[in-house]
Amino acid sequence: MLPLSVSDYLRQHIRTVPDWPAPGVQFRDITPLLQDPQVFRVLIDAFVHRYMTPQLRPDVVAGLDARGFILGSVVAYELGLGFVPIRKKGKLPFTTVQETYELEYGSATVELHTDAVKAGDRVLLIDDLIATGGTMMAGKKLLEKLGASVTEGAAIVDLPELGGSQRLRSSGLPLFTLVDFAGH
Repeated sequence: MLPLSVSDYLRQHIRTVPDWPAPGVQFRDITPLLQDPQVFRVLIDAFVHRYMTPQLRPDVVAGLDARGFILGSVVAYELGLGFVPIRKKGKLPFTTVQETYELEYGSATVELHTDAVKAGDRVLLIDDLIATGGTMMAGKKLLEKLGASVTEGAAIVDLPELGGSQRLRSSGLPLFTLVDFAGH
């Protein structure tokens, strides 16, 4: 029997919760990836090995509230880099810049400390999942407001049918995802 690819291995550990948070939604729950130490290591190593290469190595890792904090901080630690949290509005104590983006019903705002990155910094922007792409696009805009360059967006899961990955790529942001749930 051939060994599983990293993508297939991780897919086996993502729980699908039907009809949550609303009827008809197939929620992709990544918490099982974090609970098993071996699976968690495979997940983190997949990102770390990619970003160790000189041409993809960032200067800093930024993570989106909240599951992007889990991934981003560990990836940053393993790469020997700093970590920058992009938080929901009202959670950061220092001077911030903010970006509002549209949700399916309403809008949301994310913030970043004004001293979180320096002009010219190469930033890896990481989250758990790409659905509509709104949160990652807002994070990218925040980092760019401070003069940083987002070299790549990364996530565990892509839900391509929701259009986010195409929207992000069309904006010029390269994406790296580990598991694709197309057609589900």
